[in-house]
Amino acid sequence: MSERFKVSSNPHIRSDMSTSGIMLAVIVALMPAAGYGIYHFGPRAVLVILVTVAATVAAEALFGLCRGKVTVTDLSAVVTGLLLALNLPPGIPLWMAALGGLFAILVVKQLFGGLGQNFMNPALAARCFLLLSFPSQMTDFTYDTFTGATPLAALKAGESVNVTDMILGRTAGTIGETSMIAILAGACFLLLLGIIDLRVPGSYLVTFVLFVGLFGKRGFDPAYLSAQLAGGGLMLGAFFMATDYVTRPITGKGQYLYGAFLGVMTGIFRLFGSGAEGVSYAIILGNLLVPLIERVTKPVPFGYRGYGKSR
Repeated sequence: MSERFKVSSNPHIRSDMSTSGIMLAVIVALMPAAGYGIYHFGPRAVLVILVTVAATVAAEALFGLCRGKVTVTDLSAVVTGLLLALNLPPGIPLWMAALGGLFAILVVKQLFGGLGQNFMNPALAARCFLLLSFPSQMTDFTYDTFTGATPLAALKAGESVNVTDMILGRTAGTIGETSMIAILAGACFLLLLGIIDLRVPGSYLVTFVLFVGLFGKRGFDPAYLSAQLAGGGLMLGAFFMATDYVTRPITGKGQYLYGAFLGVMTGIFRLFGSGAEGVSYAIILGNLLVPLIERVTKPVPFGYRGYGKSR
């Protein structure tokens, strides 16, 4: 038989960009947020980032050696460690940061089959694990000259906040979430390369703004909405974690629905929950619903009116 007529197993269309290439691009895109976090919080931020990344890479390498399959070179463990570190307060004990890195790789990623098989974002799952296990340390943003509450906590308490400081990053918070400008700079880099698109983050942010405007008791006040957008991990989550290839829907309609769900859930957590934040839990819940979202948004095959119904 001619080679032209041989049909192999999927995938039949392949990208020129490798997994390691995509991960390297994500690492580069996270550099503005990481760099500003280091500038903002000092050497302690460097230690947290190094310890967390070292823990994820070591866990990946060790598990790979046990399986006889080395996967650490795809750089996915580095991305997981870096994302987790950027979601941690700078004053967190280093052993907790390392524990979070180990949990992300060993429990969330490798026990479910490794890259491409995890059912939720490993970095966010590890952050939620640390939040549940060590709530006081994970919500203590007192560090060096930063002794007050985060802007979102102040906003929830009815206090006024400086939106300009939130956009620039002159506030308390986790290492990588304070500067909206730094996060958006990295996001633009990924958008220009075509690594991500605006379907998930766009629908996420638009739905969130609509929900907060309708139910936030402040209407569509530009200052209030800007503070909600710039505060917490919303931008970091929308562009760098909600867009994760493995844990987002693969259908176009599903991605819009997924983003809308994240926007609604983040709004519910922020407005009606006990805490001021809600991005991590919203994305984790969204990850769990991805199989259902893909099922209801699965395209109908050509020539069929519906699932299992021929013309």
